[in-house]
Amino acid sequence: MKLPLLKKKTVTEASLSFTFTRRAMVVGGLQGAVGALLVGRMGWISVAENEKYNLLSESNRVNLTLIPPRRGWIIDRNGRPLANNRTDFRVDLIPERATDAENTIRSLAHLLALGDDEVERIREELDKSAGFRPVQVAEKLTYDQFAAVSVRLPDLPGVAPSQGFSRNYPAGATVGHLLGYVGAASAKEYEERKDPLLITPGFKVGKDGLERSFDRELTGKPGAKRVEVTARGKIVRELTTRPDTPGNPIKLTIDAGLQEYAGRRLATQSGSVVVIDCHNGDVLAMASMPSFDPNSFSDGISHLEWDMLSKDDHVPLRNKTLQGLYPPGSTVKPMVALALLEAGISPMDTVSCAGAIRVGNTLFHCHKRRGHGSLNMRGAIAQSCDIYFYQMAQRIGMDRIASMARRVGMGQKFALPFPSQSFGTVPDPAWKLKKYNQKWQVYDTVNATIGQGYMLINPLQMAVMAARLATGRQLMPNFLFGAERPAPEPVGVNEEHLVTIRDAMSAVVNGGGTGGAARIPLPGVMMAGKTGTAQVRRITMAERGGGVRSNASLPFKLRDHALFQGFAPFDNPRYAIACIIEHGGHTNRIEDAPMIAADTMTYLFDQAKAMEKLETIEKDWGGPPAERMARQMAAYRLAKAIEKGEAPSPEAANAANAAEVGNSAAAPSAPPAPPPARAEADDAPPPADRAP
Repeated sequence: MKLPLLKKKTVTEASLSFTFTRRAMVVGGLQGAVGALLVGRMGWISVAENEKYNLLSESNRVNLTLIPPRRGWIIDRNGRPLANNRTDFRVDLIPERATDAENTIRSLAHLLALGDDEVERIREELDKSAGFRPVQVAEKLTYDQFAAVSVRLPDLPGVAPSQGFSRNYPAGATVGHLLGYVGAASAKEYEERKDPLLITPGFKVGKDGLERSFDRELTGKPGAKRVEVTARGKIVRELTTRPDTPGNPIKLTIDAGLQEYAGRRLATQSGSVVVIDCHNGDVLAMASMPSFDPNSFSDGISHLEWDMLSKDDHVPLRNKTLQGLYPPGSTVKPMVALALLEAGISPMDTVSCAGAIRVGNTLFHCHKRRGHGSLNMRGAIAQSCDIYFYQMAQRIGMDRIASMARRVGMGQKFALPFPSQSFGTVPDPAWKLKKYNQKWQVYDTVNATIGQGYMLINPLQMAVMAARLATGRQLMPNFLFGAERPAPEPVGVNEEHLVTIRDAMSAVVNGGGTGGAARIPLPGVMMAGKTGTAQVRRITMAERGGGVRSNASLPFKLRDHALFQGFAPFDNPRYAIACIIEHGGHTNRIEDAPMIAADTMTYLFDQAKAMEKLETIEKDWGGPPAERMARQMAAYRLAKAIEKGEAPSPEAANAANAAEVGNSAAAPSAPPAPPPARAEADDAPPPADRAP
């Protein structure tokens, strides 16, 4: 099959011209379209998005930096600062901007003379920190240190020096658990709030205590600073600055002088003191010692100091006032006696105490081994006789006692501005059945009636109990000065019964009772109260037979707690107080709960007399808390250095010193050196034997 032959197309000059023209038109159209798009895009950028690109251009030329706001002051009832702000220079490190973090840290350590523990802390925080969160390098720098870092910024990428304010606590450790502390915001806090202020160097948020509870009120509005910079970020000039607005002040019911006194008066003990105004329930002092210095946390606590606080057996990181729970011991006996009176028991009914009583198959002992003999209610409270309350409590049962305990504040949950609290336990048959699925037994009542067994209380609840026994009103603790509150309801007991209880509590202190150490050394001011001893270990019959070991011979954790609650003046109650000494064991009269309470109460009536005594006896403890903590830190640092082999042990150092002394004694004595030539200043007066 033959294919048809294709005819050759004749190419002429006209056809070529037509083809070229058509292609040129297509290409030209495409070029015109592209040009139109470019012109349109340029018009859109220059007109519609003019403001956007102006801002981007301005941001390249100008840096806008937030200025952290000053936190509002926390002041006491008299306007005295409990927490304020101090001006200082600081240096932070921004992880995401640090190109060579290790080299930068070494340079900063050299410039700022940072210790090894500080360098270690910076490295650890840098490892844990998110890229946007600044890591504090140092605070409270001198101007020379600040300037030394500032002039080297091109060689220190990620370093952010700033001049601002940091939190300051004038009373130091004595307000640690009351106020808490501040610190840099965590990554979690930033993710929750997405507030750029949280990642601004130098900005701190409340981390614990009242600083955390009132963080929103205490945080002000940030300021801003605009500076012109080069392409490499070097500052050319400062343009404008908008000042920050400080946060609102918080006025507390706390008396700053009393708070500091109570903290110092707790001496070397582990415990708490709470003082309440009997007129309205205002908390005047809430000291928990030993404590931490919140200034250390505000400045960035070192790993070594944190390690020391964490391992201390006196638990300085725990707020004993609100988080510590203790068996109340005999301090509940006035409350139990009030329940007896309300149940119809006459205060003149007597019980014979022979030193022990059998309940079921268990022998319960009185603290006085040979017994107290015949006692009525007043004598039983004054002498703290256990046998009286063992027998009387069995007559009325635990339900009535538990009801009275709740009416005077035990086990009650108070609406307080603190993030963490423990509320104690008031046991009764229904409680035990629900918690342990067991029936209440008579021995449970016997244990509870002297504040042992399942019964637990915190120091604030104990102070509330003292205030309610003193006034007959259900006073509620309050920390905000001038806060509006409803009038307290009555406790709901016969006033004559309260008079009987108050008289018995006065006999405890002033009538030859167990609390004689709590007498206030001021004429016309008498305190009524009740002592308590709470066992933390079980005493076996074998030990009783051979003699119960004294607290002084026991390890710290096995010693009894020492307690005291009371009010003054006895005839017109104005202040109520509670004091608990953990594992105090009544081994030291001066550092025992009754005398600490008496001295603290004395401060309210005669500050000069109280301070004179404190300054005298405080010398035996090694000075105020700040001095003792500094020595403790130095000793701990030395111990760690010895452990790492960075310092010789005391034995080796003593041996080296002895050898050096021996070598010096054996060597021949050298002739005395000639006196140095006298150097005379140009403007010094001429010697007396020389003419001017």
